[in-house]
Amino acid sequence: MKAIRVQHIGGPEVMELVDVPVPQAKASEAVVKVNVAGVNSIDGQFRDGRLRTPLPFIPGQEGAGVVTELGPQVKALKAGDRVAWSGTLGSYAQYVAAPEEHLVPVPAAISDEQATAAMMQGLTAHYLVNDAHKLKAGETALVHAAAGGVGLLVVQMAHAIGARVIGTASSEEKAQLAREAGADEVIVFTRQDFETEVKRLTGGKGVDVVYDGVGKATFERNLNVMRLRGMLVIYGMSSGAVPPVDPAKLSEKGSLYMARTTLAHFTATREELLARTAALFSMIADGKLHMRIAKKYPLAEAAQAHRDMEARKLAGKLLLVP
Repeated sequence: MKAIRVQHIGGPEVMELVDVPVPQAKASEAVVKVNVAGVNSIDGQFRDGRLRTPLPFIPGQEGAGVVTELGPQVKALKAGDRVAWSGTLGSYAQYVAAPEEHLVPVPAAISDEQATAAMMQGLTAHYLVNDAHKLKAGETALVHAAAGGVGLLVVQMAHAIGARVIGTASSEEKAQLAREAGADEVIVFTRQDFETEVKRLTGGKGVDVVYDGVGKATFERNLNVMRLRGMLVIYGMSSGAVPPVDPAKLSEKGSLYMARTTLAHFTATREELLARTAALFSMIADGKLHMRIAKKYPLAEAAQAHRDMEARKLAGKLLLVP
């Protein structure tokens, strides 16, 4: 089969298209023919060594496809089932072996592209607004990178709940996408200071919650735009890790709450994973949640997909088609 292999860590150029054997299913695994693989920032972090895994490896954590082979201990799947997954390394390939517990059924009303886009980014958006800070109608949320893969989904979900949404974006084009998704106001941070603007838009009161996948570049100002006892949820670090924080600073700024979350802890059980994906697929099928596919690339162009991802030129989900 064709696959992308990383022999040594580095930039996008270290990813090469190679021929490798089709993986064999272990006892509790299924082999899946990959129809679509998702491109995510975590893939770049494995590729460049910020996250470690033994070399060589096939990158990719997410995708959708059809079951072709079952391990002897697999109980709930059969050959021909449509499934999607996240958290399974090796998805930049024509076939992947995935643990049964990672695979979720894909309804007929959901395309492979929609299912893939719903897994890491959709599940992240779902836990952010439903669990990390359970957003309520009438609250105000600041959503950083509101036109990004997660951001667009958070904006839609927050708008549907009845919250006021203030987004940030790097360009007027991306700001317009965030507005179309339901953002009430969008701050173009390349020409406006988001701290000043949020204070102005909230009459100095601040926001109830900040959803932040940026990290280092926004952290200090986040603390200045939150209401008393407001909540900061950091779910990513695209600009780098937040430096150590003295908890006294949270008290000084208004008895603030802060969480650093990760998807795995909000899909920790099979039941929770199935419940979240079922909720997402239902929203998509009912037209309540739009999955924006920015671009699809042939598997051989994985390096270009990473360059585009890291340049942040495209708004929405990037996909590879083996």
